[in-house]
Amino acid sequence: MSDVNRLSVFKTYKLYVGGKFPRSESGRVYEVTDSKGKWLANAPLSSRKDARDAVVAARKAFGGWAGATAYNRGQILYRVAEMLEGRKGQFVHEVAHAEGLSKNKAAEVVDAAIDRWVWYAGWTDKIAQVVGGANPVAGPYFNLSTPEPTGVVTVVAPQDSSFLGLVSVIAPVIATGNTAVVIASEKAPLPALSLGEVLATSDLPGGVVNILSGKAAEMGPHLAAHQDVNALDLTGATDGDLARDLEIAAADNLKRVLRPRTEDFTQSPGTDRMTAFLETKTVWHPTGSLGASGSSY
Repeated sequence: MSDVNRLSVFKTYKLYVGGKFPRSESGRVYEVTDSKGKWLANAPLSSRKDARDAVVAARKAFGGWAGATAYNRGQILYRVAEMLEGRKGQFVHEVAHAEGLSKNKAAEVVDAAIDRWVWYAGWTDKIAQVVGGANPVAGPYFNLSTPEPTGVVTVVAPQDSSFLGLVSVIAPVIATGNTAVVIASEKAPLPALSLGEVLATSDLPGGVVNILSGKAAEMGPHLAAHQDVNALDLTGATDGDLARDLEIAAADNLKRVLRPRTEDFTQSPGTDRMTAFLETKTVWHPTGSLGASGSSY
C-alpha cells in the first residue's frame, strides 16, 4: 500500500511525574534540535510548580520503595533493563540524533546503558554487605552498622551524555532505596523523556523516578532550597556559578551534595555513587546468656 500521501505521526514528549505523563502545568515548550540544528521535537519546559509536584510524588513513593527488600529492588531494576533491551532501536535513534553519533556508535552507548542497569540491579542486595558490618566494641554489646537511603534526591543529569550518563546517575540513587527528581539534559532531553515510558512499564512504583525537562538554572534553585529534598547530585550543573549557588541553597537543611566532576561514563562506575546517598545507622544491642550453661552469644 502506498504511503505517498500519509502524514507523519510526530511523537509528543511529556514529563514523567508520579507515574503519569503530564504536560508542563505552564503549557510551555521549547525546541529540541539535533547536533546540526535540525528540529527534532518540542519538549515540555518545566516550571517551578512541576518541580514541586515531582518532589511531592517522590516523597510519597519513598516509604514503600525504601521499605521494599533489596532483592525486590534488584528485580525491578533488572526489569527496566529488559524493557530497554526490547526498545533498543528507539533509543539508538534518539541517542544518535541527540549526541551526533553514528548509528553503530549510538548502539554501543545504548548497550552500555542497558548493561549499567543490570550492573546496579546486581548491587541492590550486596551494597549493605560492603558498607555495613559488625563493629568491635569494648563491652558486652553487639554494635551493628547498616546503610539506609537518604530520601528524596534531586539529580541534575549530565548535559552531554544524554543516555549512558543519565542511567549512570539515576540507577545508583534508586538502587539504594532513594527516590529521584531528575532534571534531564536541557539540550538533549528526549532519551530521558523516553526513559520515563520504560520506567512506567517496568514495575517501578510511580514516583520513585520523576523526570523533568527544561532549564536546570530555572528549576535547580527551587529544588536545592526545597525543605523536602534530602540530597543533590550536581553532575549536570556544569556552570560553576550554578553549581555553587545550588550548593549554598542546599546548606539550609543540610542536604548531602555530590559536586560535578569530570567523568568518563564508559568506565566502571564503582560504588561511590551508591554510598553518596546512603546514611549509616548504628545499633547497639547487649549480649546475653543462653540457658543454664552460661554460654553467651
